Amino acid sequence: MSPRAGSTGPQSPAPATLAFVESPVQLLNVLEWAHVHALRTAAEPSGPPGPEVEGGRPRPGGGLTLVVLSPTDPMTRGQLRRMAELARDEGYEVRWEEARGGATAPFHTVGGLAPLLRRAERIVMGDPFSRYVQLLLTITRARDLVVVDDGTATMEFVSQLAKGERLVRWHRRGGRPGARDLVFAPVSARARRRLTPGVGRRVEVFSAMPITETPEGVTITANDFSWTRSRFGPPRLTKGADLVGTSLVETGVVDPDRYLEAVKGLATTYGATRYFAHRRESPDKLHRLAVETGLEIVRPDLPLELIARRGPIGRTILSFPSTVVHTLPLALVGTEVKVAVCDIDPAWLTEKASPRAQGFLSGVTGTARDVHRLSAVSTAT
Repeated sequence: MSPRAGSTGPQSPAPATLAFVESPVQLLNVLEWAHVHALRTAAEPSGPPGPEVEGGRPRPGGGLTLVVLSPTDPMTRGQLRRMAELARDEGYEVRWEEARGGATAPFHTVGGLAPLLRRAERIVMGDPFSRYVQLLLTITRARDLVVVDDGTATMEFVSQLAKGERLVRWHRRGGRPGARDLVFAPVSARARRRLTPGVGRRVEVFSAMPITETPEGVTITANDFSWTRSRFGPPRLTKGADLVGTSLVETGVVDPDRYLEAVKGLATTYGATRYFAHRRESPDKLHRLAVETGLEIVRPDLPLELIARRGPIGRTILSFPSTVVHTLPLALVGTEVKVAVCDIDPAWLTEKASPRAQGFLSGVTGTARDVHRLSAVSTAT
């Protein structure tokens, strides 16, 4: 893996495209975007081939450098390292930044990346809500900006951009801004302006999510997981059902006891035997789930889209409202796998949940294509 961007040593030429990722799903979707972008560039009817194309065919690694702004939790780091290996196998340069490794880490990271940011022609990002990414956006002079999926947050980002609202994660909306929010507000506002199309500035959203509001001037490109399907599978199918975990408890949206009862009800009703944990789920919660439901807890080392495509995977995948109800049907197209989504009962929500949480989660479920919708399972009161 390439040295961290802030290290000393010979300086490599500035990449045509600089991508910033903070999660395994973001990195996967950058690979999907790069795959589609290379095919699209190769198919352009006029003009010489771009740096991503060689001899009229997509050339792996052409002009793209991936910068991993590494988080601190071990499971996310492990998945990111596995995804980084896949990216290197595709021919891309990967720079691993210990962006949160101590009080001085942000200064080293931003300082080391500044020269690349100023020379890059295109910036690709997975999380426009990230304060780190917003700060980096204030430095770049790139005319092309691309936002790839960071889960259901992409839907909220596009909606807020279309309405000219400030960028706030959906589960935090309705709450009072904290001191850090107020201090960072000017940077966030400037980042939002950079993400608004204008003269000489192009903005693209690459997404598998349903986009109902398209901001003026923004190009929407569909992500159909063609890279994933071309590299992996089709999977071997098992007879049983698998259940996909969610971090709605960890984000304070859903009550943990109600969540446990819901998982238990789904496992009993549909004969699920495995529970694929979300990377943000706490070890204590997962231990309790294993003890009280009897489910085998699986902590994936790759995003679930790749795990499912590689197999083995259940013929039925059960999920609560989340990104996977949109992405798994695309990754598993052509297989016999059925994806089913269970609604969130309003009674499961905590007092701290955002006032718009129920509507947002219902929208995630209601707009999902090619999934079977389940009624909320009953839980003990």
